[in-house]
Amino acid sequence: MGHRKSRLLLAAWLVVVATTTGEAACSFEPQGEGRVGAVIDARTFRLTDGREIRLAAIEPAPGQAKSTAQLAALLESRDIRLQGADDTPDRYGRQPALVFLDNADSPVQLDLLKQGYALFSGVMADRACAADLMQAEAGARKSRLGVWAAGTALKNAERPGDILPLVGQFVVVEGKVLSVRQAGATFYVNFGRRWTEGFAATISRRMITALETAGLAPKSLENRQVRVRGWVELRGGPRIDIFQVGQIELVGEK
Repeated sequence: MGHRKSRLLLAAWLVVVATTTGEAACSFEPQGEGRVGAVIDARTFRLTDGREIRLAAIEPAPGQAKSTAQLAALLESRDIRLQGADDTPDRYGRQPALVFLDNADSPVQLDLLKQGYALFSGVMADRACAADLMQAEAGARKSRLGVWAAGTALKNAERPGDILPLVGQFVVVEGKVLSVRQAGATFYVNFGRRWTEGFAATISRRMITALETAGLAPKSLENRQVRVRGWVELRGGPRIDIFQVGQIELVGEK
């Protein structure tokens, strides 16, 4: 009888763990609900009451038309719930939120990432949720789904010429960090030997404490394989500004 009770307790504990990890990690305060009237682009839609919603924590994958069509097929004329840590509209009046269909436990963002129809933005303060979103993207990348099928979505840091045409776009770049240099209040994580032409990630001094806490101190990145994500800017060579810890990921390390 004692063994049976122990098994029941173990089973109950496993149920609790299952509901507090994984997809349930992306669970925040309710921000309202509504019915989707129209999808505007790959991460924005309008509710029938006029509110515009932006899918938080993801960015459109290259080939936005296909991503927009996928989002429309998923959301149009559907009832949805909104969750998030902050419902303050952005400068365009769009409310950022995690979006849930009907009684779904996981957000639409997770589904889009799993299918390769979106990229994780790296902007998610909650670590558990960020880990889930990053894992979903990694699964699609490994299985070559959606945008990852062609093998061109992940840019090689050693080929800055392939990144230059993408100025103003959100890009994921991977490569070996050759050096880290500080100039004033900015750290330059250099992936090329010629810093004036090669690809680099730039980090403000105010980000250092957060990165050190996450085990990503800039100097520690030297000679390691690193993946960075963000909006490409042109300052000498192509640059990505790091303003969230989630924009940097060590590759092949646990």
